[in-house]
Amino acid sequence: MKNINLLILDDRIENVISLEALLKDIPDINIISTTDPNEALKLCWKNDISIALVDVQMPEINGFEFVSLLKSNPKTSHIAAIMVTAISKEDKYLIKGLESGAIDYLYKPLNPAITIAKVTTFVKHVRIQEEIIQKNAELEQSRIALIQANKEAEHARKSKEIFLANMSHEIRTPLNGILGIVHMLNSSNLSEEQRDWVNRLSSASNSLLMIINDILDISKIDSGMMKIEFEDFNLRDLIHETINIFNIKAQNKNINLQIDIDNRIPALMYFDPLRLKQIISNFISNSLKFTEEGSIVLSVDLLEKKEDNYTIRFAVKDTGIGIKPEVVDKIFDAFEQGDDKITKKFGGTGLGLTIVKKLAELLNGSVTADSVYGEGSTFSFIADIKEAKNQSIKQKEKIESYANFEKLSDFKVLVAEDNDLNSFMLSHMLKTWNCEVTIVKNGRQALNALECQDFDLILMDTHMPVMSGFEAIMEIRNHPDSQKRRIPIFTVSASVMEHEQKAAIDVGADEVIAKPFDPADLYNKIVNIYKNRQ
Repeated sequence: MKNINLLILDDRIENVISLEALLKDIPDINIISTTDPNEALKLCWKNDISIALVDVQMPEINGFEFVSLLKSNPKTSHIAAIMVTAISKEDKYLIKGLESGAIDYLYKPLNPAITIAKVTTFVKHVRIQEEIIQKNAELEQSRIALIQANKEAEHARKSKEIFLANMSHEIRTPLNGILGIVHMLNSSNLSEEQRDWVNRLSSASNSLLMIINDILDISKIDSGMMKIEFEDFNLRDLIHETINIFNIKAQNKNINLQIDIDNRIPALMYFDPLRLKQIISNFISNSLKFTEEGSIVLSVDLLEKKEDNYTIRFAVKDTGIGIKPEVVDKIFDAFEQGDDKITKKFGGTGLGLTIVKKLAELLNGSVTADSVYGEGSTFSFIADIKEAKNQSIKQKEKIESYANFEKLSDFKVLVAEDNDLNSFMLSHMLKTWNCEVTIVKNGRQALNALECQDFDLILMDTHMPVMSGFEAIMEIRNHPDSQKRRIPIFTVSASVMEHEQKAAIDVGADEVIAKPFDPADLYNKIVNIYKNRQ
């Protein structure tokens, strides 16, 4: 660090020379001296003076006045002033000096040891103050950098969220059409061979949907937006539903897919069934990917029971390729797989097990992986699950073809959808229920259609060219005709981000239906409107 500038001001040159000689051996100081108070003020202005030794008795400007001038100016107020005086040591003079801004006194004749000790102490004090100022400046720079980094991180988060929302919309929109056609085909007369084709198409589409959901879920978890929702459910039904998703893929690979549920575990439990199903699905999907022959067993075992709390292990054991011991832990990292060559051979995003681990943490559970390389692996999820208090949960009814739903006569629906496949699929379903359907491709056309005729319901996509669904809904909710203003509006959107769904409700939508949707869910919501219209 640079030397500290010390000013000596005394109207007698011999006193200046004496002080310079006395202080010259003190390290880290640079002595500047003068006999003229006015010159001293200029030196304080031009030089970075830190300490000033000021004689009290001087013509024109005495020491008290000089120090007062220093302290009254913001540019020199920081200077540590020490009075050097030969006048009386009475308290009134000491008080006068301190009131002017001085911090100490040196009395003539000067004691060399005391003078050197005091000046050395003040030099150290100034040095500490400089270090504090420097540290504060560095902290301020760090604070500014942190604020900037937070702004950039927030911008990156929003950009990522927008990208994911757009990606979700672009993928879910055609996927909704594909799954809609699958529903349509399942409702038609098919041969056994054709039904097998449709089931394979459905399985592939659901696999794609699972990947999309994984990508969105990892973003939700990272941003702290993932919600855990506990409810009563039938555990055995959930296990069988989950297995059924993978039956066709297992059959194609000649893999024996089995279930083994501990009889001591109650059927009705209280947990988050959606996230539990997601964890098990990722385990099975992962095992199917890396198993070419043999079997995959999903076992549900009771480890411990305390009153209504059950510690349960859900384990998926396969006879696949296994994992090398040194990379077992790596498989739970995002975008990672046990071996870099695995991705080339088997594919995959590397997100599934990462999501499983994060979900397990949110559910206060744990995941483990045990493997023997070349022989197979076992992936386990252990959690505490309570028995359901409500033991009267209805068993899920067998899903009926939407073509067999009760017809809705004289019900007019306006469909605003820019994707031809989706509008075709929606139109087919609605007409199957005897609805009168009008199709438009954007919000502006929807408004024009509304001016020409009355509708009982509007199904509105949110992302459309010319005018978005949001804009169209706001225009409708401000329509001068009260009947048109109150028309029920459902958004049928591929946007699954919560803030977008909330935005639809905020602008006036009555319901939000996310693509791909269940025809039965859409039908039930339409029935409520239909009944209220009667």
